[in-house]
Amino acid sequence: MLSALSAPAASPAPLWPLFAAAFCAVLVALNLIAMALAARRWRKRFVASPGPRPAVSIVQPLCGVEPFSRQTLQSIFRIDWPQYEVLFCVQRANDPVIALAEAAIAAHPNAKARLLIGDDPISSNPKLNNCVKGWQAARHAWVVLADSNVLMPPDYLARLMAPVRTETGLVVSMPLGSAPDGFAADVECAMLNTFQARWQFAAEAVGMGFAQGKNMLWRRSVLDDAGGIGALAAEIAEDAASTKVVRAQGYEIHLVDRPFEQPLGKRTLRAVWGRHARWARLRRATFPAHFAPEILTGALPPAIAGAWAAQGFGGSAIATAAGVAALLYGAELALAVATRLPLTWRAPFAMITRDLLLPALWVDAWLVDDFTWHGQKMTVREEAR
Repeated sequence: MLSALSAPAASPAPLWPLFAAAFCAVLVALNLIAMALAARRWRKRFVASPGPRPAVSIVQPLCGVEPFSRQTLQSIFRIDWPQYEVLFCVQRANDPVIALAEAAIAAHPNAKARLLIGDDPISSNPKLNNCVKGWQAARHAWVVLADSNVLMPPDYLARLMAPVRTETGLVVSMPLGSAPDGFAADVECAMLNTFQARWQFAAEAVGMGFAQGKNMLWRRSVLDDAGGIGALAAEIAEDAASTKVVRAQGYEIHLVDRPFEQPLGKRTLRAVWGRHARWARLRRATFPAHFAPEILTGALPPAIAGAWAAQGFGGSAIATAAGVAALLYGAELALAVATRLPLTWRAPFAMITRDLLLPALWVDAWLVDDFTWHGQKMTVREEAR
């Protein structure tokens, strides 16, 4: 009896496996909820608003000729909308894209389209500088700023106008990668279509909509009240500045239900890395508190947390990590199939590659400030700009 009383008490079980399991479960749940929100939006049957269809100005900055430039330039003239004007903007008089723009305008003589050439260096952002003359020449109360690589469907303006409500200051669409040719383009699709898009829909669902410069429909008075297009020079990225301008005036940013296509064609992994590294550095510089948790996105963090929990409970770490990854990638592939997104047999490997790149992109964004865009050296360091 004395020996029993003197025996040391059993040490309590460690709590870290429970915390790791809970962390894994939270990350998995957030990913699945974001995918469900994206699926719900993408599968919604589009019905054009029966309300008024106001005149719209479309300002499109052009710079150089890209593989799909001819198709994207032609698509802008096939939009089904009662009244809209097109303002092509080019910075340099020797840009080869001018010939394509002039040919597109000549092929549609009844369209209200103009080509504006010149530069207004109000910022270190060449795209914004290129848009200034178009914004100033725009005649209508609703203005679209659209990148040159957007493939616009006939219902382009109808879909942009559909989310507009009294409190709407800006409607945006992220890019939807299409026509991938090769593995690198599949990685780009995995980045854009089933990853970034789902998190943007999730952010909008909790009242934190962000602008993205690919397609932006402005209620013109919102930007004019902030000082005009020059207000977007406050940030290195015009979409980050747009987000802050809209929120500062008490308006909301809404997303279209289904993003508009950006044909990809051939890509290289170096180009994919460069593009997303640039975006990551811009997000870190303009919204650091929102960027910091991005290290937890993708399938890698919950798989690691699940493996750690399994090890603590005496289970198989490898099997648990594989199970978590299979669940998330299976759900992502189901999302792509259900919403008819571009999908090739390489897609699962592209998703894995993407998730292996995400931590490296996150670290790179905190360590590197400079990048080159369209041949121009830029930096996210405010004092240098």
